[in-house]
Amino acid sequence: MANQEEIAMIARSPLFAVIQELKARFTNFGGWEMPLQFSGITAEHESVRNGAGMFDISHMGKFSLQGKNLVSQLQSLVPSDLSRLQPNQAQYTVLSNPQAGIIDDIIFYYQGEDNTGVQKGWLIVNAATTAKDKAWLVEHLDTKQVEFQDLSTQKVLLAVQGPKATQILQKFVEQDLTSVKAFGHLDATVLGKPAFLARTGYTGEDGFEVMVEPTVGIELWQNLLTAGVVPCGLGARDTLRLEAAMALYGQDIDDVTTPLEAGLSWLVHLDTKGDFIGREVLQQQKAIGVQHKLVGLKMPGRNIARHGYPVLSAGEKVGEITSGTLSPTLGYPIALAYVPAELTTIGNQLEVEIRGKIYPATVVKRPFYRSKSRVGK
Repeated sequence: MANQEEIAMIARSPLFAVIQELKARFTNFGGWEMPLQFSGITAEHESVRNGAGMFDISHMGKFSLQGKNLVSQLQSLVPSDLSRLQPNQAQYTVLSNPQAGIIDDIIFYYQGEDNTGVQKGWLIVNAATTAKDKAWLVEHLDTKQVEFQDLSTQKVLLAVQGPKATQILQKFVEQDLTSVKAFGHLDATVLGKPAFLARTGYTGEDGFEVMVEPTVGIELWQNLLTAGVVPCGLGARDTLRLEAAMALYGQDIDDVTTPLEAGLSWLVHLDTKGDFIGREVLQQQKAIGVQHKLVGLKMPGRNIARHGYPVLSAGEKVGEITSGTLSPTLGYPIALAYVPAELTTIGNQLEVEIRGKIYPATVVKRPFYRSKSRVGK
């Protein structure tokens, strides 16, 4: 009976039926039944690196917010200075707890202020943390001033990624996409219907994320498929994001790691903003340094360091792998791990224990891969 209840609780994207027709392999991810792969992880990965691939990311949390003091209220919940944002700009940041731990990593899309002083924006959050994030936001925002709408199950979200993604997507969008900078966004018209488009993604390549009504999402998916865009699943999404050294919440970052420990110091703006939850901890870490830090590791051969594998230095365990894979683009294993700060120098030699055997690993600069075609911020 428990298993039947669990199955009943799993959510499905509005695109589930059209994806099922493509004979995708599915997996449970964050409480959603999502495609793991279609033609194969490596083939899908390469389609994004060399052409265009598309992902159903409708499982992501989608919060619409508006209010006269929206930005100033959000300012107290994140370490990034959101007041710097101009209309149609976005900020990748984190919701932080009092210990400066990461409740979730999010993107805030600021849409601007109308002539009555009401500010509007979208927050896109991770699927597995949607309920937790919503509760935290509702608790800490003044809901008398800020209108909060959870539209997570009411919208389709598609990611179209790769060096040819913009060119192909443009066929179905009225507005000029070439004018949108990285982390820019706009209200647009897709297939004659209203849409929200953002030049963001989780692959390390150029591309757009498109939020539309379910019927439009199904039509757009089918049109993109006809136009030659390759459908991709969570397997390729994971290898792509790891090559780009983008963190996966629950593995590489969580509520006991801080953004300074996770190598996300670029989103901590202590000098340009006032108080926020977790500020004191981050100030202290910046002043005296962090004790451990997330690093990139390169390994020889095909010895893949998986999540949870021990990392050693001089035979002693000093950390654990958080994410690891055989990089389809680079042709060798790569991984992320937290290790003591004194061991994070580029070129430092460490070891990873894989099924009882010890293999060498070298600390390398992140990201592991950087796209030549990605549009700059």
